[in-house]
Amino acid sequence: MIPCASPLAQLPPLESEIHAAIQSVLRNGNYILGGQVSAFEAEFSAYLGVTHVIGCGSGTDAIVLALRALDIGPGDEVIVPSHTATATVTAVMLSGATPVYADISADCYTLDIQKVEEACSARTKAVIAVHLYGQATDLDGLLEITRRRRLRLIEDCAQAAGASFREKKLGTIGDIGCFSFFPTKNLGAIGDAGAVVCKDAEIAARIRRLRQYGWDDRRISIETGMNSRLDEMQAAILRVKLPHLDQHNTDRAQQAVGYKTTLADLPIILPAQRAHSSHVYHLFVIRTSAADRDMLIQHLARNGITCGIHYATPVHLMPAFNGKHALPITESIVKEIVSLPMFPGLDKNAQERVISSIRAFYAR
Repeated sequence: MIPCASPLAQLPPLESEIHAAIQSVLRNGNYILGGQVSAFEAEFSAYLGVTHVIGCGSGTDAIVLALRALDIGPGDEVIVPSHTATATVTAVMLSGATPVYADISADCYTLDIQKVEEACSARTKAVIAVHLYGQATDLDGLLEITRRRRLRLIEDCAQAAGASFREKKLGTIGDIGCFSFFPTKNLGAIGDAGAVVCKDAEIAARIRRLRQYGWDDRRISIETGMNSRLDEMQAAILRVKLPHLDQHNTDRAQQAVGYKTTLADLPIILPAQRAHSSHVYHLFVIRTSAADRDMLIQHLARNGITCGIHYATPVHLMPAFNGKHALPITESIVKEIVSLPMFPGLDKNAQERVISSIRAFYAR
């Protein structure tokens, strides 16, 4: 069976280093917010070229911490896409703010700038730029809107670790960047983990306080915080993987070239790449007709190939989120998209099986 994603495939070449890192943590005896976390924060900061990195428990927590650090909560609105992981919107609601959905563009599936403009109100305090599938949303447009309207721009980089826009790493361009290190991500831990990044020292200090009960240096809670600490084990594993992130992203990009060059003549829409943006292909998402989509997935499954749909149900149509806006592009593309296998360690023969199976489906 060829999986859609496989964190396990990254393990063999790094296994001895990961085992050594785990043993080091076990023998050290300091398992929460110790030297491994501090070292990872410094190394990820250097990699991104940003001043402050604060490790936390998950990517969802990272967005909650970002919103709280910016004093965004009850009575405030945050503009988000509905075509995103549920975590993005969940974090807004956990902060007490109200998500307001804007539709997406039909090419890169990220926020449509005109729809963001239309969604703004007197209560709008922030926009969350979801860098979907591995590349930037339209940051030129979002920066213009947020600066003109004096809104905060939060980057959701869960799917875009290592990607850049105008030669700046994603996560360093808005007010705050939020990362997930869920095992399937481009930079993945072996469990839940996340990080918040920013340039402002005061905001960074507040995030550090909020991630641990609102404590000051004396462990006195000076505001209500939360428990969202990156543990030493995950930090140590991330330190092993971080030096390999660029090569893993290169592997993904080479696989993307393989798909694009061999599927270009078929009646499918291949991923577009935004100008001035690198693409790290967290997912390789094609579009086919709604009539063909489910049959294609079933055909591939019969041939031992697992595909995904990211995402099958828009967040605003889920009962828990009760969106009130019509989002025609979002609601249309979710009937047509398919995520093909894409991960470091997907060997050439396996990818050729995927390609030949897709071609056989359309030759029927």
